[in-house]
Amino acid sequence: MSNRTVRVNELVQREISDILRKHYQSEAVTITITEVRVSPDLRDARVFVSVVGDEAAAEEKLRWLRRHAADIREEVSRRIVLKYLPKFEYLLDHSAIRGARILQVLDEIEHPRPGPEKDPE
Repeated sequence: MSNRTVRVNELVQREISDILRKHYQSEAVTITITEVRVSPDLRDARVFVSVVGDEAAAEEKLRWLRRHAADIREEVSRRIVLKYLPKFEYLLDHSAIRGARILQVLDEIEHPRPGPEKDPE
């Protein structure tokens, strides 16, 4: 990935996060933009989203984001000047859940729970 692509990814991520924070504060309080991956031709972008709550809440917030995608994209176009403004595809980011599970497993290894003792036969 080129240095320019990395900078564009970070810029788009920062702007989308700022738009959600300023314009959609009450609805987007549980949403975090974890990563943006813009294609090298700047036509498409994957926006990875983490949502606080259960799977149903995450799906609802993802639907909400998709409903407001045109408005968010329009606001991003006012803030960022690029040759092409990418179309955003919003995806759930499960890395936080995987990370929490790994930490839980490591904690269980470090501090095993006492189980029922068996009599040696």
